[in-house]
Amino acid sequence: MDTHVNSPHLADSDSTQKNPISSHRDSNDIESDHVAISEETTAGVTDVAAEKALCRKFDLRLLPVLAVMYLFNALDKGNLGNAQTAGLSRDLHFEPGQYNQIVGVFFIPYVLFAPPLAMLGKKFGPARVLPLLMLCFGSFTLLTATTTNYGGIFALRWFLGIAESSFFPLVIYYQTTFYRRGELARRLAIFYAASNIANAFSGLLAFGVFQIKSTLVDHPWRWLFIVEGSVTVCFSIFAFFYLPRSAAEARFLTEQEKALAYHRIHVDSSSVVNEKFVLRDSLKIFKRPATYGFLIIEICLGVPLQGVSLFLPQIVQGIVDETVTINLYTVAPNVTGAVMLLILAFASDHMRIRFPFVCLGFAFTFIGFIIFAAIRDVHAQIRVAYFATFMMCWGTSAPSVLLSTWYNNNVAHEGERLTLTSVGVPLANLMGLVASYVFQEKDAPKYTPALITTACFGATGCLVAGCLGLFMLWDNKRRNHRQGVDLSAKDVPTLQLRDGPEVEVFRWFL
Repeated sequence: MDTHVNSPHLADSDSTQKNPISSHRDSNDIESDHVAISEETTAGVTDVAAEKALCRKFDLRLLPVLAVMYLFNALDKGNLGNAQTAGLSRDLHFEPGQYNQIVGVFFIPYVLFAPPLAMLGKKFGPARVLPLLMLCFGSFTLLTATTTNYGGIFALRWFLGIAESSFFPLVIYYQTTFYRRGELARRLAIFYAASNIANAFSGLLAFGVFQIKSTLVDHPWRWLFIVEGSVTVCFSIFAFFYLPRSAAEARFLTEQEKALAYHRIHVDSSSVVNEKFVLRDSLKIFKRPATYGFLIIEICLGVPLQGVSLFLPQIVQGIVDETVTINLYTVAPNVTGAVMLLILAFASDHMRIRFPFVCLGFAFTFIGFIIFAAIRDVHAQIRVAYFATFMMCWGTSAPSVLLSTWYNNNVAHEGERLTLTSVGVPLANLMGLVASYVFQEKDAPKYTPALITTACFGATGCLVAGCLGLFMLWDNKRRNHRQGVDLSAKDVPTLQLRDGPEVEVFRWFL
């Protein structure tokens, strides 16, 4: 007789014999410093009020600080586009194509150094490594204000790429040690929305800074690097002393809350909490075919994501003629991008499903770039063209967060999770090389070849994400049919999922 398991509560003695996620308590109990956990425990919530109170503490104590840190990360990475609208290339006497080179060089060390720095972050703790990385990229931004030629800014962009390379992967990993799988997307969305706000705020900040009339610097764009770099350095010092190394060391939690925090992560995030990093074990993630599906989607995401992040001011420049107004016109698309990101992430967490929302984001990207490319005269159809820039921002934000959440939800081994993230996120950013070379100055102001190329990456990402999601749906049904049960990802505690899909009770988090 088939056994259907839908309840998040512990299995009784009868169902223990039939339920594949059950086991004998005496042989498989796992005990921590705070709480004893049996593998009979499922990933379900047992005390809703206590967990909500705990999450509120994390939300109030961690998310604002991480969001501000990422805001400065995005500002320091993307301020080059704002400086360019104020005459950076002209003032430093760039040759044709050299601006694209200083944009593109950032992504080479970004990819090369992300995995090793992320592994160091796992070893020494994200709470300490993240502020140190922030101190570094803030300092390099400050130094950019002193550059006088192409070689100087080229070298600083290289070192900036190193400093920023593992920042986002480490933040994702850090949050997975505090939140359940079904809570992660909206938290990452709030954090990642800082990137959209940064893009919007950078336009406002650039607009204000470029109005400064001062004899202290020779060009207004230098003030942009001075202001952003100084604030970044100051905040990094605060973050170093503020962020807790883990829930067990969080001074704002009681002992009971620390025990609950450990339990939550043990059954619904990590197979072993705070597991020691072993490179050989972590590299096993690349033996799984689904890993390469996720990495292909990251590649497809990278081109539109970096295209919008780096070249939205130049795209808008095709609509608006005045230099001062260009940066203001980038504000609204980025703000609505943040709003759309939050809407899709909250909906995804509520429904506990990822791939349809990833596909929807890619669809927004494809439509937005195609609309803008199809308009012959953007000035004659300025409203339609400007609306297309909104869709570009809608489509690049949501897939980034939801894709990272999706594969983190499906990897219970902490080392494998960090390794995949530290490869996937930089791989998406490496596609900034593609974006920096398809947006050629000779194609200005419309950049039609770049728009079409970017749209094609969006369409491919939508197709691959849809196929991978449908495979996971089919595989879950196949496993249920073979085992005679009705399980989903939320029914299986992550402490049993160390070996991933090789485990019979494994269920994909869709």
